[in-house]
Amino acid sequence: MMTVDDLFIKDGYVLKFSDATYAKFFAEELKVNINDQKYYAEGGSKGKRLRYFLRTETNDLAIKTLKALWDHREMLRVRAGEEERLPNARARFLELLGRLGDTPEPMKQQQATKRVFNRVNYSELQAGLIALGGMSAQPRGFAFEKYLKQLFDAFELEARSAFRLVGEQIDGSFLLGDETYLLEAKWQNEQTGIGDLHAFHGKIEQKAAWARGLFVSYIGFSEQGLQAFGRGKRVVCLDGADLAETFIRELPLPEVLHRKVRRAAETGGAFVRVRDLF
Repeated sequence: MMTVDDLFIKDGYVLKFSDATYAKFFAEELKVNINDQKYYAEGGSKGKRLRYFLRTETNDLAIKTLKALWDHREMLRVRAGEEERLPNARARFLELLGRLGDTPEPMKQQQATKRVFNRVNYSELQAGLIALGGMSAQPRGFAFEKYLKQLFDAFELEARSAFRLVGEQIDGSFLLGDETYLLEAKWQNEQTGIGDLHAFHGKIEQKAAWARGLFVSYIGFSEQGLQAFGRGKRVVCLDGADLAETFIRELPLPEVLHRKVRRAAETGGAFVRVRDLF
């Protein structure tokens, strides 16, 4: 609980959640009603409810909750352009997950997937993303496109920079295996909704039948937008929390994307979080 307090709680508040956004976070991310009276057993503050929730629910749900909070914490930090304030924060977080029984992929599989990309500097990639958080909106958008090309190049995905066709802008492309993916990149103040998703999918449908799309929205995607977007599309989605999880756990980006594509093929859904795939 000391680690939980240091990472997520201050003066009874949990990160920067208001009462409304706290309830929404638990409902959307975890399908939990944190306003249920049973969580008020030790007090009504967000911090006291979180502590009671983590102590009384299953370890699996506690692990999922902590990972979701960590992703949110990292996204807030990157958006604000802040350096990590807590010494050994990541190591303490991983130790906490281990105490609760979180088991990473077998070491042999990790070594096999990482061996190809042993020259990738995950710390530099994360620092580059954090640096973008301090920029104003318009230059940040262009810088984010360039950053993603550098990210794809680091993993040898044969990225191309943004290019313009008649009547439309494509933010770039890359190869994943033998498949060509067109890229849409957004870093705006609101979550991406149905309009942008449909617009990008429309671009994909005008290309060759084998073209696919990756939509990267740093702030994420609205639940309503994803539901309205539906299933069976030729687009998969990635958000800022996915990038943070990839860097923190030093996951090879091609493997992250392959798992997203496979889950999309299995379920028809365009978006599933990285933490739920590994």
